[in-house]
Amino acid sequence: MNEDIIAEVDPSGPRRWIGIGMMLSLGGLLLYIAFAQPPAAIGWQLFLIALGLFALWFAHRLQEATTRKLYLTETVLKDSDGRVLVQVDEIEKVDRGMLAVKPSKGFMLKLKNPAPRAWQPGLWWRLGRRVAVGGVTPGGQTRPMADIIAVMISKREG
Repeated sequence: MNEDIIAEVDPSGPRRWIGIGMMLSLGGLLLYIAFAQPPAAIGWQLFLIALGLFALWFAHRLQEATTRKLYLTETVLKDSDGRVLVQVDEIEKVDRGMLAVKPSKGFMLKLKNPAPRAWQPGLWWRLGRRVAVGGVTPGGQTRPMADIIAVMISKREG
């Protein structure tokens, strides 16, 4: 099942490292505040520690997720690990308008049927009937991919 790739999205290196650096900085700053200048109430200190650890975990997840690429073929939108985000036949609509709830430099797909939740920070997420692509991706790659998907949908519908 080796299909031809129609479009590809490769996360932008500078955006990727800025995002990872910001999350590492936030995590480090929260942990520093929690231990160097601890609040009077222990609850707030535990909150700062938990939030700092969450930010560090998120930076790690962002680093892992953004090593992947996204590929669009005639039948599926998938990542470079082979994980299928969505079957093209399941896509009902593409939305990349200014008021769409979508990631930066990305687009939103509305599906015909709900799909299992999944998330790769900085690259894509799927929740119910929505799949969003974008984040640390370059707009010069996501715009053409969204346009190609829209053309595929219009051809399918007649």
